[in-house]
Amino acid sequence: MRYRITVDTGGTFTDVVVADEEGRLFVGKSPTHERAFEGVRGGLEVVAEQLGVTLSDLLADTSVFIYSTTRSTNAILEGRIARTAMLLTEGFPDTLVLREGGKLHGFDLTVAFPEPYIPRRRTWEIPERIDSEGDVIKALDEAATRKVLESLAGKGIEAVAVCLLWSNVNGSHETRVGELIEEILPGVPYTLSHEINPIVREYRRASSAAIDASLKPLMGAHLREVAKDLADAGFAGELMAATSFGGAMHVEDLADRPIYSVRSGPAMAPVAGRTYASAELGVDDVIVCDTGGTSFDVSLVRDGAISFTRDTWLGPRFTGHLTGSSSVDVRSIGAGGGSVAWVDPGGLLRVGPQSAGADPGPACYGRGGDRPTVTDAAVVLGYIDPDTFLGGRMQLYPDAARRVLGQLGERLDLSVEQAAEAVLAVANEHMVRAIQEITINEGVDPRESLVVAGGGAAGLGIAPIVRELGCARVLVPRTAGALSATGAQFSDIVAEFSASRFADTGQFDTDGVNAALANLEEQVEDFAKGLRSRGVEGMSTQLFVDARYAYQVWELEVSLPRNRFEGPDDVAALSAAFDSVHERVFSVAEPGARIECLTWKARLYAPIGRTAVEALPSVSAAAQREARPRATRDVFFGGAWLATPIYVGGALPEGTVIDGPAIIEEPTSTLVVPSGSTATVSDLDNYLLEVAA
Repeated sequence: MRYRITVDTGGTFTDVVVADEEGRLFVGKSPTHERAFEGVRGGLEVVAEQLGVTLSDLLADTSVFIYSTTRSTNAILEGRIARTAMLLTEGFPDTLVLREGGKLHGFDLTVAFPEPYIPRRRTWEIPERIDSEGDVIKALDEAATRKVLESLAGKGIEAVAVCLLWSNVNGSHETRVGELIEEILPGVPYTLSHEINPIVREYRRASSAAIDASLKPLMGAHLREVAKDLADAGFAGELMAATSFGGAMHVEDLADRPIYSVRSGPAMAPVAGRTYASAELGVDDVIVCDTGGTSFDVSLVRDGAISFTRDTWLGPRFTGHLTGSSSVDVRSIGAGGGSVAWVDPGGLLRVGPQSAGADPGPACYGRGGDRPTVTDAAVVLGYIDPDTFLGGRMQLYPDAARRVLGQLGERLDLSVEQAAEAVLAVANEHMVRAIQEITINEGVDPRESLVVAGGGAAGLGIAPIVRELGCARVLVPRTAGALSATGAQFSDIVAEFSASRFADTGQFDTDGVNAALANLEEQVEDFAKGLRSRGVEGMSTQLFVDARYAYQVWELEVSLPRNRFEGPDDVAALSAAFDSVHERVFSVAEPGARIECLTWKARLYAPIGRTAVEALPSVSAAAQREARPRATRDVFFGGAWLATPIYVGGALPEGTVIDGPAIIEEPTSTLVVPSGSTATVSDLDNYLLEVAA
């Protein structure tokens, strides 16, 4: 089959990327709909037109379809999860209530204590007890457990989460509770904490189980709906879904563990950023910025490796809900093209986190939106051409944008243009802070990294953002408008397995750790067998440990230098590897200090993605590329209207150098080149922006 399709459904637009058999990428974008396939269909129809085929022929000739969605993330943030019961060890019913976290401003007494993910009234205690060594202190009371489960039948419970004390060491009680759920509540999905996230911290384990269980009815139905719609439209290939690991897995596996779908779309952006940075410049240290309609996502690639974290918060940091499981480290703020500009009671201009979404969307969409947004500001300033938005498939209404920005300007005593500039400046400042949080705050100098910018709104303000950071270069791919969907084209199947086993380098438990690693490799092999049956080969595995210096609170992820520990030299190698990671993150290390190892992990990579980056097709197969602007229009730069050349992406020859001020228009994004900066068309048809100091 000729094609490979990847899709990212965001809060405002659905991005579609299709790769043909030569590796060339074709991008389509369409407004997101409640029924996911409607947005997917719109994007696919755009690409089918570019390819000169029908939609049904395109789908019928597609071998792999990788789908990512914000459905699970939005369900959590909006409280549209399944009615879930939480089963906890007797005497510990408040694990989710007491939680973990805090608040950013410790003396702000107006911040209410957050509600638990599952209400306390839907928490039940199970009589049993296992200690930290895995010994049974109190046997599971099956009669009491049966009584609890029988009571759930009449309470409208749609899913069950189970987190018993120290099940990460001995999961036998949880396993038996799962068997009783299947017997007494047949068809009700459930999650056992020791299977989804076997780590030491009880709250994180309980939170993982609660989130996963609460998503199973929703995501199971959603993925079945997507599969049916695709099959009805003619797709007969392999359907996969993106995960929070920055990889993909088969939809059946994701339906079993839907927590992996949380923030799966943003996790693909660093995959694209790493691929483009390596192909274009051979760079291994990258800051990846993805500016969509509702959010700004930033992630890191260090030494060619994507950064992972266990601190993924849904909602406000420390007061939201914590997934507790490993995922690509993506920091998000509510600043995107649809972010709403407003004036607070103190008279200060704010931008976001509220978003106008896709419907009604920004005022310039002409769908009834009456609040000024970042997109409206870009239209007012002339950055976006109302007649060529989305390749001319969506007409914008500049008068509506001027009206809402004029109302905002009246409140701030600014002209329409000044108000629009102020909106972009505030939004850019939010993005600068988000980048500083993941770089400077964690010991990374952004000036030593290449910035890769993506998202439909990326090119509007990326130049002033990187100038503020002190960076000199920005790589803007021609597929920037669909960066996450592009990343899925280069992603592999990624699966992670973990096990808790405490070990101290001062008195290392060699036998216990080796047994844990052997068990992980058995789990990996079981998973790999299923992949081989589907024709996937060439798999590899990396081993990691979450470790810390003795008496520290939080761990760092360290790649294991050996697969097994045979003697003191192997332990010393682990200590040296940890010292190196600690030095990089915190600029300090303590060689020779005791190190505590808590969680051992095996990460499987199965290659299914493309490895080579090809130049995108020109705007027309017969087009003669010329380094000339298609037109000139007035654009507001630095407080004045300037006659600015407008270039068409895909019509510029390789090596073309464009001096600012200028604007380069792609069908799904716009790159603003301010005065003093230059954009160069690379050999792979992307844009390298050199930003003036």
